Amino acid sequence: MKIAEIEYLGNLKTRSTHLASGKSIITDAPKDNNGDGSAFSPTDLVATSLGTCMLTIMGIKARDRGLDIQETKISVSKEMGDNPRRIKKISIVINLRRNNLSPEDIKILERAALACPVAFSLHPDIDQEVEFIV
Repeated sequence: MKIAEIEYLGNLKTRSTHLASGKSIITDAPKDNNGDGSAFSPTDLVATSLGTCMLTIMGIKARDRGLDIQETKISVSKEMGDNPRRIKKISIVINLRRNNLSPEDIKILERAALACPVAFSLHPDIDQEVEFIV
């Protein structure tokens, strides 16, 4: 199933258009790899995809259980490695503090986050560090 079209804009920038919605994302090479850092880099999107996937799966589980996690926030960090240049580590901090959740609800949401498809799709050499703040 075709999901996107990508166009090279020059100066190390691309535009990816989601075919179903028509919405676009611009990327740029990172500053440490000849870009100007004016947009997400492709590896930024990989790391961010892990966080958005976790929150989406938590949202599905929360909706199914009648929970409100609307103010949940995630912070994403990544570390790059060399030889070959690749993502070495993605750190995710999930802040659930503003929600009135039981310990059982928190455990269910944590398991849901850790079972997101992006987490299972990333290469096992990428260290995925996940912290929950409740």
